[in-house]
Amino acid sequence: MTKPPARVPQRSNARSNRERILATARRELGLNPDITLEEIARASGVVRRTLFGHFPGREALLEALAEEASEALRAALPADSAPSGAESAERSYARFVLSMWTVGDRYRLLLALARRDLGVERVTEILSPARGAATAILDRGQRDGVFHTQLPAVVLSAGLEAMAIALLEEVNSGELEDDGTRVAVASLIAAGVPEKQARVVVDEIASGDGAVAGE
Repeated sequence: MTKPPARVPQRSNARSNRERILATARRELGLNPDITLEEIARASGVVRRTLFGHFPGREALLEALAEEASEALRAALPADSAPSGAESAERSYARFVLSMWTVGDRYRLLLALARRDLGVERVTEILSPARGAATAILDRGQRDGVFHTQLPAVVLSAGLEAMAIALLEEVNSGELEDDGTRVAVASLIAAGVPEKQARVVVDEIASGDGAVAGE
């Protein structure tokens, strides 16, 4: 029996084209969800045939973006976000917000494409680990008396997520400059932490100091 030919490694320029197309699509779809594949190809600096060689249609491109976002979100989740961790809830939540801010554009894109393109169920599946981690931290903080209990943890989590996405939009529009620290402070305040304490916590987490309560 003849062996099948060995798989030829993808050429570096082909990998570069694919990465450039995905990066461009992520940016352009975030600005205009109705953009066509032809427009994405032009913005990427490739011909239409090259784009379709990597992604046969819009669905394939969006699924590639969804998988990319899923991997990025999982990688960004702080390892100590578990509710049983020794770190205080306010520190854990500040760390969570700062970590998620680094992949905020992917988060925002998924929400923008949720209903029409990817489907709510697919987006919920991708965002579930991050949302679950946030809710667990907020629930722990409510039980510890760190966060207010005016809203159930899952509802509070959804509200804070919406606020963070709205603030990210303001950064993208040029109305706000932030590396994530201002959003983290605002999130802690919205969760019930006094402003002064919220600033101290975020400053310590951002600078790498005081990672565990009591240290």
